Amino acid sequence: MLIATLIASDRIDAGLVSEARDRIAATGATAEQPAWLDEAVAVDLFVTGNDVGDVRGALEGAFAGVDVLVQAAADREKRLLIADMDSTMIPVECIDELADYAGIKPQIAEVTERAMRGELDFAAALDARVALLKGLAESAIERCLAERVTLMPGARTLIQTMRARGAHSVLVSGGFTRFAEPVAAQIGFDRAIANRLVIEDGELTGAVGKPIVDSATKEATLRAVAAERGIALSQTLAVGDGANDLPMIRAAGLGVAYHAKPVVAAAAAARVEHGDLTALLYAQGIRRRDWRAD
Repeated sequence: MLIATLIASDRIDAGLVSEARDRIAATGATAEQPAWLDEAVAVDLFVTGNDVGDVRGALEGAFAGVDVLVQAAADREKRLLIADMDSTMIPVECIDELADYAGIKPQIAEVTERAMRGELDFAAALDARVALLKGLAESAIERCLAERVTLMPGARTLIQTMRARGAHSVLVSGGFTRFAEPVAAQIGFDRAIANRLVIEDGELTGAVGKPIVDSATKEATLRAVAAERGIALSQTLAVGDGANDLPMIRAAGLGVAYHAKPVVAAAAAARVEHGDLTALLYAQGIRRRDWRAD
């Protein structure tokens, strides 16, 4: 049994649901009567007789403003979430914003974008960007955190709801602890893992502590925490937007590309392109009335 969840940024009506069922039928599968998670906003179609790829291919991109997530019905609600931070749990790339205080944001942002598209080695690109921040006052970090860093819509609701239902969550960022730790605390993550900026005499030295938190770290964290807590990989959820998130996205029971770079969106088994992070609650079958925001 598969579940295809349709989530609207605007509205889902009966005609759209009927067309979705027809598209599923055209693949040789059968979609049962719709089960509404929230009327006109999110609906489940339980599907028999085909595989995820065919059903996903029939539905993804077929309806304007509608995200479609197709997955096995078993282990739908997840017990572990591993999440990226920059451009996933927050809407900015912290290194780019920090670079703005050094007057070199365009130079660094270009490298960040290429790294997130998978065009550059992540660790080498991070070292090169941080080297350009040498001499920046440590106080710029707190200014940046206060002035530039906000939460992605739905971030706190996602984590607080999963936590209330017994799930464990870890924020694993290729960014920096000075941002990841307060962001994780504000959202409600159980733990944060990120890179350490080396600071001496109140200034950035231009170096990053080693080893660097990279794509391998993210996947390893997913597998290690799942094993430590006795959680099957099928019960895990990973979400991110950049190429360094792909290994954990592929390893998770449900790996989601969130408003992601094209290389990530193309490779992930599920993607959210229109909605906010609460789409990941609908994907787990959790109705709005059961969400938590505090």
